[in-house]
Formats: sequence, structure tokens, C-alpha cells
Amino acid sequence: MMEKEEIFSKVLRAGRRTYFFDVRSTKADDYYLTITESKKFTNDDGSFHYKKHKIYIYKEDFNEFRDILAEMTDYIIDEKGDEVISERHQKDFKKEYDNEDISSTNGELHKPTESFTDIEFDDI
Repeated sequence: MMEKEEIFSKVLRAGRRTYFFDVRSTKADDYYLTITESKKFTNDDGSFHYKKHKIYIYKEDFNEFRDILAEMTDYIIDEKGDEVISERHQKDFKKEYDNEDISSTNGELHKPTESFTDIEFDDI
């Protein structure tokens, strides 16, 4: 399938990934959407290459596609919130705490003891 030049385009850069949203024209001069994910990979010698994945979305599928995409993204945010959990696993990640002092010992983060509930041994 030979693609014509884009009619309308938007780009989303997201780390090593870039997403291209392109409106294109069919032979019948109708429009459809392509979404391309391009991911950068570095070779051992320092050079790099890109891997691309493309999907085509046609007008007859727009409503259902939009509904399902909204449902899926809402589900993820409702279940897991907005925080990107994978960021916790980065070696230089530091959690931001609201109005709390944090002390560090051997690289471990500790909340101040004042924030804990006092418990008597007899309560256990």
C-alpha cells in the first residue's frame, strides 16, 4: 500500500519512543489515521536504529476505537493512578513527599518517627 503525504500531523515524543499521528488520504480522497510508534535502539558500537510499528484506523472504526481507548485508559488510571510506577525502579529516583522531612541512612529513605502512631506494648 503506497501512502500519500500527510494532510495533518502531530508528534508525541516520549523518552526513547516517538508517536506520530498522521491523517492521510485514500485513493477515493477520504481520510484515515495512522499511528506510528518509533523506538530508538542503540547498537553495541554506539550507532543507533529505529524500529517502527504502525496501525491504520479508518473512519468507520473511529467511534468504537475512541470509546475503547477511553475505557482502557480510564481503567488504568482508576486502578493504578497517574504515577508511573516504573520510575520507582530507576537508580536515581527520589520520591517527592508532601511536607515531610526525610532522613537517609545508607541510601535508604526513612519517614520521621513523629509521623508514626504511638503504640504501647500493652496494646499489642
